[in-house]
Amino acid sequence: SFSVHYASFFPHLLAAQRKQIDAVLAPFLLSLDTLREVKNKMRAELEYGLKRETQASATVKMLPTYVCGTPDGTESGKFLALDLGGTNFRVLLVKIRSGRRRSVQMYNKIFAIPLEIMQGTGEELFDHIVQCIADFLEYMGIKGARLPLGFTFSFPCRQGTLVGWTKGFKATDCEGEDVVDMLREAIRRRNEFDLDIVAVVNDTVGTMMTCGYEDPNCEIGLIAGTGSNVCYMEDMKNIEIVEGNEGKMCINTEWGGFGDNGCIDNIRTKYDKQVDEGSLNAGKQRYEKMTSGMYLGEIVRQILIDLTKQGLLFRGQISESLRKRGIFETKFLSQIESDRLALLQVRRILQQLGLDSTCEDSIIVKEVCGAVSRRAAQLCGAGLAAIVEKKRENRGVEHLQITVGVDGTLYKLHPHFSRVLQETVRELAPQCDVTFMLSEDGSGKGAALITAVAKRLHNIGRKRGLIDKYLYAMRLSDETLIDIMARFRREMKNGLSRDFNPTATVKMLPTFVRSIPDGSEKGDFIALDLGGSYFRILRVKVSHEKKQTVQMESEIYNTPEDIIHGSGTRLFDHVAECLGDFMEKQQIKDKKLPVGFTFSFPCRQSKLDEGVLITWTKRFKASGVEGADVVKLLNKAIKKRGDYDADIMAVVNDTVGTMMTCGFDDQRCEVGLIIGTGTNACYMEEMRHIDLVEGDEGRMCINTEWGAFGDDGSLEDIRTEFDREIDRGSLNPGKQLFEKMVSGLYMGELVRLILVKMAKEGLLFEGRITPELLTKGKFETKHVSAIEKSKEGLNKAKEILTRLGVEPSHEDCVAVQHVCTIVSFRSANLVASTLGAILNQLRDNKGVGRLRTTVGVDGSLYKMHPQYARRLHKTTRRLVPDSDVRFLLSESGSGKGAAMVTAVAYRLSEQHRDNLFAFFLGYPPQLDKRLQGYRL
Repeated sequence: SFSVHYASFFPHLLAAQRKQIDAVLAPFLLSLDTLREVKNKMRAELEYGLKRETQASATVKMLPTYVCGTPDGTESGKFLALDLGGTNFRVLLVKIRSGRRRSVQMYNKIFAIPLEIMQGTGEELFDHIVQCIADFLEYMGIKGARLPLGFTFSFPCRQGTLVGWTKGFKATDCEGEDVVDMLREAIRRRNEFDLDIVAVVNDTVGTMMTCGYEDPNCEIGLIAGTGSNVCYMEDMKNIEIVEGNEGKMCINTEWGGFGDNGCIDNIRTKYDKQVDEGSLNAGKQRYEKMTSGMYLGEIVRQILIDLTKQGLLFRGQISESLRKRGIFETKFLSQIESDRLALLQVRRILQQLGLDSTCEDSIIVKEVCGAVSRRAAQLCGAGLAAIVEKKRENRGVEHLQITVGVDGTLYKLHPHFSRVLQETVRELAPQCDVTFMLSEDGSGKGAALITAVAKRLHNIGRKRGLIDKYLYAMRLSDETLIDIMARFRREMKNGLSRDFNPTATVKMLPTFVRSIPDGSEKGDFIALDLGGSYFRILRVKVSHEKKQTVQMESEIYNTPEDIIHGSGTRLFDHVAECLGDFMEKQQIKDKKLPVGFTFSFPCRQSKLDEGVLITWTKRFKASGVEGADVVKLLNKAIKKRGDYDADIMAVVNDTVGTMMTCGFDDQRCEVGLIIGTGTNACYMEEMRHIDLVEGDEGRMCINTEWGAFGDDGSLEDIRTEFDREIDRGSLNPGKQLFEKMVSGLYMGELVRLILVKMAKEGLLFEGRITPELLTKGKFETKHVSAIEKSKEGLNKAKEILTRLGVEPSHEDCVAVQHVCTIVSFRSANLVASTLGAILNQLRDNKGVGRLRTTVGVDGSLYKMHPQYARRLHKTTRRLVPDSDVRFLLSESGSGKGAAMVTAVAYRLSEQHRDNLFAFFLGYPPQLDKRLQGYRL
């Protein structure tokens, strides 16, 4: 397009001259593939900067800022801000008001920093800064106040230590020194005032914070002005050079050094190299020298000299002014490239620079400026695309919506820079919807906001520290979890032993389920699901056409409280009545279909179609059922009705159903886990280890009933006063102690008890305790899940606590969120330790060095809590490192699972029948010992 435009003005220009100009500017025209390559290289350098082993040699330093949050609107107070980043130094007083009349008021004064101080000693520089602060405090009449101070120090720092000067500064004895210490020393030398220095940040972080005050979606800050840099909020788990995994921290990328290792030498031109060689820091900040306002004018000057030498500009005469370094400022690029500027005005700008130009010269200069600034915007866009793509991957979303706060004269004043940069980001990061927001005084207002956020987080941290101390017993170390894993393994062994089973707390009940689905099952089955106040009946059709498919139809029936707490006869009459109603609706009352009965309570079995209830759980108290066979009770109720018949082939619990459902999709699944209202696990155990059942061949599913782990006192050292209070107030005190520490039925109540005690001791709600807060059951486990959501969690906390009448402050909401996190995290850790014991048992059974298995999981806590599953997976993998565990979410484990157990039993019964038939014909087969316990 440049060539066509140029030719229309210069029909007489020789093709050879046009070719020479194109050849000079060609390296500045970057293809989309080249920009993608730059983006990918930047992404790789970001990762090197975050890794502990590569950070020291990384060119993109990824410096932690220790800014761990963005503004949330609750900040308030008076703050002092200092802004040092160029030839001027600014001191500001910032007043922040929160609430409905939220506002930020600023008062500032600008002081010059003479060149001799910029390039003198460090002591002279900081004495000058303190002199300026003293003048400002006196001017504002606040010299006696000790205000929190934020220091915008726009030079590369690592933990407050100056890495190296940029932007023309060369003060000695500063590099490698802590800038806060140097400022404090200078304040002490002056001995006139004192300040609370809370935060040291650079202008990029200030820009992000200023925009974050207006738009909570802003998590990236970009400076495109005299210098070039980006910061963004990174997940703590990715920052190896800082301890801790929770939350986020702002990373100051210092991306100006990108390419210092030669990785972008393929796009550097000879003009870039000339600019670099003539700079104060040759060989450093190469990316910045290609993109920032401090250098673009100088790149243009080098190109103009080259074109003049070739006789293509200024009649081949290089003027004295053009020989002067720095004569062509970047502001001239903005002026020359303005669409509104006529060629005559471009000539005037060049004449002011002592360049006697023709109209033809003016157009060539405009073309050169356009090529240099466009390349700078595209390179900035490629770097920024790498950042937003990283943010998208961090969040684990397909499409990211994010805001970038931007400041800098190049972005704000250049007529095309912002548009080209935005277009490049959209092109290179198509899955990211990026909003660009101009910052309002990022280095001043931003520093104050960072200080305000730091003070808020400090107060929150102090309260969090008190909570951590208060709930110390709920923080379980890996050493403790490994010990619990060993204890549970011993309980498993006791439960499997004929001698120790009667006194074992973990009952390790044989289920007589000897196989997971193998893909050959088919038929029409009924599944019953009783495990709570709702009773579900399903019709499950397993068919084989091109592939095995499952079709399900279901009905849900209410089980009233008076039946749950009434007699066993009434309960099973109710189940039989519901089953009759379902069969009538399905028009199958005349059929005798195989039935699987999911009965989610501890049962002892001697065969698959028998289940003797050991004890009721989950608030059930129906009399006359404990010690009885639930299949016989149901058959009796069905027979009493007399209007239909059913073939109850299997009684299972929801945990086994979960394993079987997932086993239908993944035949490596050999563990079932429930973590919802209740908790339990089952797994496939070797028959040779099960003393309670005859036979040594094959495997059988064991229902651990692990909720009772600790009923013998083996967990007393980790139970807290709140666990004991939960137990005392339950329907079954002294029983199911592990379940009461981890399951959803008790988690909300556990949090409520903690909040009440903390409020009584004045740690929460200013000591206010309302009747609602004192009411048992008012704080539910679903509230814990809502409060722990990363985005709206604090708003949900406020809403829930307000309903409890406590009028929480923001700090209260953060504290309650922290309590919920500790309680739910302990639950996930404890479940991981007991699951780890099962995984170790499986690995030892198989005699392999590394276990590969699948765990089928179901339960509302696992599915609905925003962090629970991730924490469980992470802790499990940490406790059992020599295993590759896939966690597979179950689809209707208690319903479809019961049908799957029945389908497997039906398949094995058919095989057994065929074997017997062959035997009687005189062809004795190898009878499968795995069929022991299955009813024909």
